[in-house]
Parts: sequence; C-alpha cells; structure tokens
Amino acid sequence: MTDFLELLRNNSYPGRGIAIGKDRAYYFIMGRSENSRNRIFSLTEDGIQTEAFDPSKVTDPSLIIYHPVRRMGDALVVTNGNQTDTIVEMGDFRAALATREYEPDEPNWTPRISAILNADGSFSMSVLKKVDGRCLRCLYDYEGVDEGKGFFISTYTGDGDPLPSFTGEPIEIDMPDPEDVWNAMNYDNKVSLYTYVNGEVRLFNKHLEEK
Repeated sequence: MTDFLELLRNNSYPGRGIAIGKDRAYYFIMGRSENSRNRIFSLTEDGIQTEAFDPSKVTDPSLIIYHPVRRMGDALVVTNGNQTDTIVEMGDFRAALATREYEPDEPNWTPRISAILNADGSFSMSVLKKVDGRCLRCLYDYEGVDEGKGFFISTYTGDGDPLPSFTGEPIEIDMPDPEDVWNAMNYDNKVSLYTYVNGEVRLFNKHLEEK
C-alpha cells in the first residue's frame, strides 16, 4: 500500500486526482497555466462546480469549467470533466463512459478519470486515455475496501511536456485526513480540493485562503 501523502509530496504535478475509500471521496485539481490556476470549487445543489476566481482572466473555459461531483440517486459521481453530467443524465456509469473518450487537448490528450461511490461502499473507477491513436477504456470495480484504505487515479504521472498520462491500475493508498492531503500537495500548483468524509463535505481553495 502506498503512502498517499508521500505520493503527493514527491509529485509536483499529478494534475487532477480522485481517491475513493470506504467512507470518503477526495477530488483535487492542480494547474500550471494562469487559466488553469484561476479556479475555485463552489457548492451546487447536488455537488460542486469549478468556477473562475477572476472571470476577467478566463481565456478558454471549455476544459476547466465543469461539475466534478454530482449525486446520482444515493451514489456519488466524481470526475475530472463534463462526463459527470453524461453519467448522471444517463444514469449508468459504464454505459455513459462508453460514449466518451480522452480530452481533445493535443499534445497532452488528457485522460478522463471518473469514479462512482455507492451507498453500500462499493465503487468503480475509470480511466479513458489515448494509446496508439485509439481510446483505451479501463474500468475497475471494487466490492469495497477496508477502513483507512482507498484507491487513487490521476490524470498524469508527473510534470512534463507533453504531460505523461496515468499508467497502470488504480493505486492502493491509505486515506489521510483532508487537511493533511491539502498540505501535502505542491503549493505552487495546487488549486482546489473537495473532500467527502462520512457525509461531510469540505472545500479547500487556494485563492480563497490567500485573500
């Protein structure tokens, strides 16, 4: 099992990440450009959305403004893009992702990462990524996980140009407290963190902390 805090401390830019545990879900976003860093998380009726911290600085909202987290019945859907809406509107995690693919942001071709946490503690995680010009659709189903443990996926394995996509299966991790996760993320690149623990939602926004 991987130490999640060490993983974050040793990786300056995993991009966007999802961690799912028995009673919790974490989602974070990071950014290198001014456009990507100009974001905060805010609450919605059924989850959260990303929005521009300073609307006057937005240059391209297409891949940075979306609903990362939404409720679908008694399940929690968490993704790194507008596939959240596709999943909720179709009502079927697997079928919805079969209609989507990686992001069209050449040359990075950022993977679409998604997860659904069910009320009984079971969950699924998915990575849609470009491999040899085609979309590789990886989906992992978990009947559950022990207390204090979880699994993690991210868009990238680290910084680079182009950015290297996440590889392999979801990483088995411990699930630290929200504050520790936020503090372990690279200060320059971190933007926002959403945490859901035993039904309690918390939002961490770098811009709002700096005001």
